Amino acid sequence: MEEFKGRLVVGFLRLFALLPWRAVQAVGAAIGWLMWKLPNRSREVARVNLSKCFPELDAAGLDRLLKRSLMDIGRTLTESACAWIWPAQKSIDLIREVEGLDVLQAALDSGKGVVGITSHLGNWEVLNHYYCSLCKPIIFYRPPKLKAVDELLQKQRVQLGNRVAPSTREGILSVIKEVRKGGAVGIPADPEPSETAGFFVPFLGTQALTSKFVAGMLAGGKANGVFIHALRLDDGSGFKVIFEAAPEEMYSNDAETSVAAMSRVVERYVRTWPSQYMWTMKRFKKRPEGEKRWY
Repeated sequence: MEEFKGRLVVGFLRLFALLPWRAVQAVGAAIGWLMWKLPNRSREVARVNLSKCFPELDAAGLDRLLKRSLMDIGRTLTESACAWIWPAQKSIDLIREVEGLDVLQAALDSGKGVVGITSHLGNWEVLNHYYCSLCKPIIFYRPPKLKAVDELLQKQRVQLGNRVAPSTREGILSVIKEVRKGGAVGIPADPEPSETAGFFVPFLGTQALTSKFVAGMLAGGKANGVFIHALRLDDGSGFKVIFEAAPEEMYSNDAETSVAAMSRVVERYVRTWPSQYMWTMKRFKKRPEGEKRWY
């Protein structure tokens, strides 16, 4: 049954990839609209997250943001299907604007390892292709449950000569080794870690358990940190990629200070493009001691 489900999902991904770009956007928006209109678990997770992170919104404002967010999540789904199926260059051609490329180039030229830091904002699959076209990083990821989908992603994400590392002990070690020898990696900052692998730090007016993996690699300036995001343009024509140097606090030897600084940067991006964040993710599943669970 799992094999059948995997093949079915891959089949749908291939169908999306046959559509013209404007149709990809339209179908994604329609999927998100249905997620907003029809009762489903993802909608309720997103509603909880948004209500906690934007308590200043009234009921009408919250629902408007929920609708926009789910429609953008639908677009991310169909866009990612294309990024997983198309040749990498076809996705790269959708990058219309780039800001801060000199930041990445300076980090690469420094001779130190480079930690590309992103989050579940905008489209990280298109971003992967673009980042990998500029260097040959190891991309850190959490494998999907369906084997057929995982096999597809492993194949498609290495089209440009880079490598991928699953979030296993072996994968973590390969990422650390790559940075120590001066190579580049790409790491999402916002998947919730185990409680021993992170700290609760401020994020959008609440506390979010946040990984200290990046902090450990940057401590004392052992490597360079660069934030990278691909944000969807308002006209739907493609994406803007932004590179930004990690703030000085992220090189602190105090891991909690570094993690909090990383969280502040991600928060700033999410506040600027709130509908493009993956609010259906159970980002706040673990809560500080004594606080009631959200989901």
